Amino acid sequence: MLSIEDIKALIKEMDSSSISELKFEAEDAKLTLKKAEAFAGKAVVQAAVPQVADIQPAAQPEAHAAAHANHATTDESMDDSSLHKITAPMVGTFYSSSSPDSGAFVKKGSKVDKKTVVCIIEAMKLFNEIEAECKGTIVDVLAEDGQLVEYGQPLFLVKED
Repeated sequence: MLSIEDIKALIKEMDSSSISELKFEAEDAKLTLKKAEAFAGKAVVQAAVPQVADIQPAAQPEAHAAAHANHATTDESMDDSSLHKITAPMVGTFYSSSSPDSGAFVKKGSKVDKKTVVCIIEAMKLFNEIEAECKGTIVDVLAEDGQLVEYGQPLFLVKED
C-alpha cells in the first residue's frame, strides 16, 4: 500500500508534468489521480479505501443542525427515514461544483445513479469526487458550498427509484 508521503510525491510529480491521469490498484485499495482544468492544474484524487467498522461519525455542530432544520423537503409529508442519505466519507470542504464558474453537479430534482458525481470534498489539498451510490432523485441538498463537513455528515437526501 502507498503511504501518504508516496501519494503526496505522486501528486507533486503529476502537477509538474504533462500526465493527466494516473491509476493505481492494489489488493485492498484503488487510487486514481486526474488533472482537470477546472482545478487550475491541481490533481484530483479519487480513492476507494476499505471502510473501518469502529469509526464513528463526529457529532454534528449545532450550527449545522440549525441549517438542516431550515431545509424543507419538496414533500413535507415525506419521512426522512424513507430517504437514502449520501454522507461525507471524510472531513473536508464541500463543493457543489468543479469550479466557481460551473454549475452544481446536482441540485434538487436531479436524477442520479450509483456512479453520478454529486459533489467534491477537498481534504488536505486533494479533491475527492463523491458519488451518489444509489439510483434516484435528489430531494434535498443539506450542505452549503464551501462549508466544512464532518465524517458521516448527511450531504444529500435521495428518494430511491
